[in-house]
Amino acid sequence: MAGADRGPVVVTAPAVDPGGRRRLPFSVLAKPAGASCNLDCTYCFFLSKERLYDDDQLMSEAGLEAYLVNLLASQPDGDVEIAWQGGEPTMRGLPFFERAVALAEQLRRPGQRVRHSLQTNGTLLDDAWGAFLTQHRFLVGLSMDGPAHLHDAYRVNKAGRATHAQVLRGLAVLKRWGVDFNILCTVHAANQAHGLEVYRYFRDELGARHLQFIPIVERVPASLLDMAEAGWKDDAGERVLYRQAGSSVTSRSVDPGAWGEFLVAVFDEWVARDVGSVFVQHFDVMLGNALGQYSLCVHAPECGSALAVEHNGDVYSCDHYVEPGYKLGNVGETSLQTMLRSPAQRAFGAAKRTSLPRQCVECPVRWACHGGCPKDRFGVSVDGEPGLNHLCAGYDAFFSHAEPEIRRMAEVVRPTLP
Repeated sequence: MAGADRGPVVVTAPAVDPGGRRRLPFSVLAKPAGASCNLDCTYCFFLSKERLYDDDQLMSEAGLEAYLVNLLASQPDGDVEIAWQGGEPTMRGLPFFERAVALAEQLRRPGQRVRHSLQTNGTLLDDAWGAFLTQHRFLVGLSMDGPAHLHDAYRVNKAGRATHAQVLRGLAVLKRWGVDFNILCTVHAANQAHGLEVYRYFRDELGARHLQFIPIVERVPASLLDMAEAGWKDDAGERVLYRQAGSSVTSRSVDPGAWGEFLVAVFDEWVARDVGSVFVQHFDVMLGNALGQYSLCVHAPECGSALAVEHNGDVYSCDHYVEPGYKLGNVGETSLQTMLRSPAQRAFGAAKRTSLPRQCVECPVRWACHGGCPKDRFGVSVDGEPGLNHLCAGYDAFFSHAEPEIRRMAEVVRPTLP
């Protein structure tokens, strides 16, 4: 175990992998408190991942050191992001993160610039957290689904009570301490018809300038639909492990057409008023795709470079595939670069491109969509082929609507690129 009185830890990995290969760029979401969370959001697929491990769901100090040694040794020089997620990562406690920051500074190579980020529900933040986050320049992603009457539909605590007011208190901490933050808003059955209201709330009432909209798709076999509707709990109230399987969805899931309408409503407001002052991930990603620069795995031609690390160091192919069959190894035993280059992970990433149905291959907005996330590809194409994205109707409507404006923006930006 790493102690406070221990000297600097030396990273002995060479600047390139054995054989002279350059390190592959990648990102990691690490779970310092596993699937533990103080909330009980009814659409949260990750709460069930506690079923994978019979322990306290807490990353140890020895585990922290093993993870950071591996991460920094496996990353190329330049900016390296250390990203924490959950569950609710702040449940691991502030001292853990203080140690993580100090250890990362000891471990980084001279050519590496470490940046820190944290995805949180915000309900446990206080001034001690605020002082720490601003001192170390954390970027904080705050989960919020809109104004109270929309947010509180599904984002509830263990007693089933509303959490919006608590999140606002957490946001006040971030603002008071000048912490950089963005809003991560899931789009689901409760807020899908309120795109403009949600966007204006974040922009005008909360002063948010960086927004992410994430569609909720709770995939489930038809035989398990009643259990899924009950919050992924069986008749005894025990959680059932969520897996990417089945072709049905819960009633909480966003409707495909409504997903497109939500994005269109936000896009039109953004184009009219907020270009250059508010940054919406989907719009930035679409512009990047138009320029051949892929910044988000969901809409890149291939995936496989966004890993998930559990509290005990186990590594999975993706945050959405923390389940049996997708475990790549453990950070205490195998280099992250080795896991990235493994046949299993290479096949996982390439399948995003090679498994597209003809409808996707010939789609005029494929350049912007690339079939979306593999986890949502359980629909059937117009030709009867499997593998169509469940949200295809929405993506097609949005990308087709936004294409003329995005193409114009790309022509303006292109001459300024290196």
